[in-house]
Amino acid sequence: MLGLKAAQGMVYTTAFYWDQNQETREFSNRFHAIHKGMPTMIHAGAYSAAMHYLKGIDARKSDAAEDVLDQMRKTPVNDFFAKNGVIRKDGRMVHDMYLAQVKTPSESKGEWDIAKVQSTIPGDQAFAPLSASSCPLAKT
Repeated sequence: MLGLKAAQGMVYTTAFYWDQNQETREFSNRFHAIHKGMPTMIHAGAYSAAMHYLKGIDARKSDAAEDVLDQMRKTPVNDFFAKNGVIRKDGRMVHDMYLAQVKTPSESKGEWDIAKVQSTIPGDQAFAPLSASSCPLAKT
């Protein structure tokens, strides 16, 4: 791990930061209790995607791929990971992203207190439009 001293001030984009709000902290604390570390955007995104898929199965009372995909696309993703996320027909989930900055060692209040979210990048600006997708599903 790079550490605050080396990375301080670095700016990056992310879809998730564990300490962003009450919902992210609750998920992250549950994750930490099991894994002894805070989740990354990959952990949080995978959990969110799996839960959205399972909710699609539950809503359709089916695990048939087309039924579940249709339900997932119709239902905005609203959880600790994303608010009003939309799954497009090319499979891309469009959601807000965040510009974050690594804290200085003196700003940090603990081991996992490493970043501060500077601003929100709206999903329609963070992701290329469907018209620019090279996925064959985007053309149907």
